[in-house]
Amino acid sequence: MKVLGVDIGGTKIRFGIIDDDYKVHLDTKVPTTFPLYDTLENEILNVLEKHPEIERIGIGTHGFVDSKRGRVVYATELLPGWSNTEVKTQLELATNRRVEVDNDANVAALAEAKLGAAKDSERSVCLTLGTGLGGGVILDGYVVSGGPNGGAAEIGHMILYPHGHPCPCGHNGCAEQYVSGTALKRRIEEAGLTYTPETLFEHITDDPEAEALVKAFTSDLAVVISSLQAIFDMDTVVIGGGVSESADQWFDYLHDELNHHLLNPIHVTTAQYENDAGMLGAASLVLDV
Repeated sequence: MKVLGVDIGGTKIRFGIIDDDYKVHLDTKVPTTFPLYDTLENEILNVLEKHPEIERIGIGTHGFVDSKRGRVVYATELLPGWSNTEVKTQLELATNRRVEVDNDANVAALAEAKLGAAKDSERSVCLTLGTGLGGGVILDGYVVSGGPNGGAAEIGHMILYPHGHPCPCGHNGCAEQYVSGTALKRRIEEAGLTYTPETLFEHITDDPEAEALVKAFTSDLAVVISSLQAIFDMDTVVIGGGVSESADQWFDYLHDELNHHLLNPIHVTTAQYENDAGMLGAASLVLDV
């Protein structure tokens, strides 16, 4: 069987034709244009016309997603007009194929659990440290997703510091305001340093202020991981996103902090698939059902 895995991002939509063995037969992308649903439907119909052998369609997208209904409950202005879109219902009518939809962090976690860094784990959490803090939770092979508001496993919006830094979601002190690439930029500015997040880690050993900032960042990340362990008792944590690209420079600090916070040891590693995880994870929504 061949399926279409679709990864919807703020700047591009990626399409992959993938078979039961997760071999990729087509990998293409188009710019994200609006109205988004019209772009999505038109591009999918174009792919199906050329590849009628595609039997099902899986989609990963930014936003809060009601995965049972395949509906985008809420999306930020990164994807204007995308909130309240009945993606599954509309696409199934347009394509006469089964369609499944979930949050992009959830499908990335599925890819790592089925194929990547957590493939030998029964219970895993994937954290994406990028513009925000994304998260996906896999328990005994099933992704924790959906909910009446599509907000299950929105790890970035766990409250880390009550009355802390304001978050675009409307609350204060969300985890992603302290543990993300954007949070690192703010921390650096507040400390009066001139580094970028990338160069910050390069100066851990020669600048005490840089080291102190990294220790604060990894301490907050360790608290997030410890809190998740208390809820899910996972055996593996996979860390992806742009910040993970320099993990070899700060992972020792993270492990030191985890030693102070964890109830039990956890295997913590970096993501294996990164840019491909969204497309592969979207395909897995309809391959393993």
